[in-house]
Amino acid sequence: MGFRTRIKEFRAKFDYTQEDLANLVKVRRETIIYLEKGKYNPSLKLAHDIAKVLQTTIDELFVFDDD
Repeated sequence: MGFRTRIKEFRAKFDYTQEDLANLVKVRRETIIYLEKGKYNPSLKLAHDIAKVLQTTIDELFVFDDD
C-alpha cells in the first residue's frame, strides 16, 4: 500500500514555504520534503499537526493507494 500527499497543494493555499510549514510543526524542512515526495511515513501526531496547521483533515492530506 502506497500513499501520496497533498501537502504541497495545501501549503500553496496559505502561501507557506516548506520551511514555514516545518517551523510551524516543529520539524526540519527535509522532513516536509520527504513527506511531499512520499518517501517518509509520518507519525500520527505529525500528520495531525500538519493537518491542523493547514486547516484540513489527515484524510484530505494523505491519499492511500490500494495496490
